[in-house]
Amino acid sequence: MPRNRLKFTRARLYESLRTAHLERAHELQPASILYRKRRYDFDTSLAAELDVIQAGRLEAALILSTSAIRSLEINEPLMLSSLPATVLALLGLRLRELLGGPHVLVVTYAIGNADPFTQIVRSTWKSQLRKRVERAMAAMVWQRVDRIAYGTAAAMVMYDGVLPHRPPGLRETLIPALPSPCRCRSDIPKEQDRVIYLGDLSERKGFPLVLRAWPEVVRQRPGAKLTIVGKGVMESLARAAADKSAEIEVAIDPSRLEIHRQLQRSHVLVLPSQATSAWREQVGLPIVEGLAHGCSVVTSTETGLATWLHENGHSTVSPESSPITLAAAICQQLAGMPDLDEIYAVLPKVDGRQAADAWLFDGSPLGM
Repeated sequence: MPRNRLKFTRARLYESLRTAHLERAHELQPASILYRKRRYDFDTSLAAELDVIQAGRLEAALILSTSAIRSLEINEPLMLSSLPATVLALLGLRLRELLGGPHVLVVTYAIGNADPFTQIVRSTWKSQLRKRVERAMAAMVWQRVDRIAYGTAAAMVMYDGVLPHRPPGLRETLIPALPSPCRCRSDIPKEQDRVIYLGDLSERKGFPLVLRAWPEVVRQRPGAKLTIVGKGVMESLARAAADKSAEIEVAIDPSRLEIHRQLQRSHVLVLPSQATSAWREQVGLPIVEGLAHGCSVVTSTETGLATWLHENGHSTVSPESSPITLAAAICQQLAGMPDLDEIYAVLPKVDGRQAADAWLFDGSPLGM
């Protein structure tokens, strides 16, 4: 294994990589990125100018331990799928330190808002053993963290309950995962009754519930139009809905430029996420993108931003809400055309994730 394979002394170790990570990497301070697998929305073109390496768990640990890195961002300690790679990497860096290498600053960004150890459906001896092993790994990783930035208050509360024993010298802060206004702002006008569903076309994101609610939205507001943007296992359901209704448009896996255009003209973004036995909406990238483009938001209380959204004039509904309830929330937001200046006024001047990154690595939040 060649030494110093990484281009930078700052690195990020991710279990999976997606377009949002790549876009953000162009905005953050330069760092090498190691990842194990690609998400469904990985845009290869965005990785071209970055120091990005796909590597297995052991390979990533070897690369890091034979590199010149001085600081490392890891996935949050309660992201269970990332624990094996993180543990191997931290052990490798510890060995390097024992052999005379430099100490590495370990930082993490947390948005998890559900105890992962209560999300096992069947209780068998194997699941119980796995839970004990994962708890031990999570505790080991947690004790190695030097700085943690929470993206939501819900994440901070969850960590306090699941991992109450703070590492010695741990520094922690809360920087809400809110966007700054998107710099693509243009002259594309908002359409009074345009609603957008953006993201994974799946049950857990509430896509079927949106389709069931839509006839009631149209009944209350005959001019309402729905744009479905994304991809997923329910693409055929989206196309069928568009075939049956002139008020529904579909854009399957469009370019980022087209996504920005659709958000610019939309009045309301809807994402009624539904919790499963193994998943809960942490923030919701579509919510963040909708806010950045001046959209009113209708979502479920599952997101870690639910309190902030409710306090700032957006609508949150229970994940068990009926289509009628969801339709009422959508119509409530459609009834008031958003004042873009008012929506943008409550957003931070610097993207929350970017500010958190500056705090994690440099000790002070950018622009705050």
